[in-house]
Amino acid sequence: MKRSLWLAALLPHAVMAQQAPAPTLTTTVTLASQYVSRGIRQTWDKPALQLGIDYVHPSGLVAGTWASNVSDKFVEDATVEWDLYAGYSASKGDIGYSLILYEYLYPGARVSATDTTFNYTELSLGLTYKSAYVKYNYTVSPHFFGITHGRGTRYLDIGLNQDLGNGYTLNLHAGDARVGGAGNRIWDWRDAKAGVTKALEGGWSVAAAVTRGWGATNVYRDYTNGVPDANGQLAFSNTEKATFVLTVAKTF
Repeated sequence: MKRSLWLAALLPHAVMAQQAPAPTLTTTVTLASQYVSRGIRQTWDKPALQLGIDYVHPSGLVAGTWASNVSDKFVEDATVEWDLYAGYSASKGDIGYSLILYEYLYPGARVSATDTTFNYTELSLGLTYKSAYVKYNYTVSPHFFGITHGRGTRYLDIGLNQDLGNGYTLNLHAGDARVGGAGNRIWDWRDAKAGVTKALEGGWSVAAAVTRGWGATNVYRDYTNGVPDANGQLAFSNTEKATFVLTVAKTF
């Protein structure tokens, strides 16, 4: 789960002296037609139930957690992705900036061929200007998503979340991933997304988007986790193909 949080309240000094802004804690529950991360489908065409908890302090400190089901056909021996993050986020005028450390966990999941976990750690530097944003993510852990010696993996994320009025927001995104480590460039990919989010009353929202990826090779197009089923067969899927995703979310 990759999210940007910006502090937007700029209160007059006199008001702040009388009543300092309180920290905010929000919880969001999402039901998605499937889970697609950075253009790659991770629930094997099945729905996803997701939970996020976000904390924002007036000082700019942010922290949170997010979880989603995943398919063990995509991540070997995994049923859950669990993300943790903490860092700093602030804004001045139309410009926002953030420095966030993310930890991505896949409890119990390992690549049996290399005995490598799928867990990895990213440092994310973000910048926004009005409705546009750019984020640069850099893997600081030794491995990246089960790929050995994947430290130095970079993911550039640029996009636009434009208010269209009447509760509608246009969501545009493009991403470019370069996997670190000798011999790992076969895992490079690019992705894009276009969609619309509609904010409803009572903290509800619905979103629809079309997303897809483009791998540098066919590893995502003919993807398999390499583990035979009980009948000795391997499961394959085109995890980068164009996909329509519908989500319904409730924020408390």
